Amino acid sequence: MTEQTYDFTLEGINRLKEELEKRKTEDRSEIAERIKVALSFGDLSENSEYDEAKMAQAMNEGRIAELENLLKNARLIEEDDISKTKVALGGKVTLQDVETKEETEYTLVSSKEEDIFERKISTESPVGAAIVGKKKGQSVSVATPRGILRYKIVKIG
Repeated sequence: MTEQTYDFTLEGINRLKEELEKRKTEDRSEIAERIKVALSFGDLSENSEYDEAKMAQAMNEGRIAELENLLKNARLIEEDDISKTKVALGGKVTLQDVETKEETEYTLVSSKEEDIFERKISTESPVGAAIVGKKKGQSVSVATPRGILRYKIVKIG
């Protein structure tokens, strides 16, 4: 069976590496200290501090395993491979809301790197899927929970 690959920008890969390092060093040692303190309270049968620390440890180790898997199977989206003429994974696009005329720049990323607060939208999201492959000047209509939104692509890159 072939392992799934995950597309990431260089920034996305660096973020994963930073999170992994933090979880392996700072978080592990902080959780180990919490476990040590909880053990000093004695009887584990009614020791909620111990239970919470062990739960935090399990969650941290699970995330470490997930991050290691993502990095092992990450495929870097090379800057040179990003289309400058059509909307593509790893590229930037400026959309204009047809109704309000408001313009917003987004970066198209994979679902593993999506972060709406940083205006990084997934190619699998309703808006991302609608604009992939489109060119400057084209318009799209997107069905969202807020209703039908209409965008015009005003800039690529």
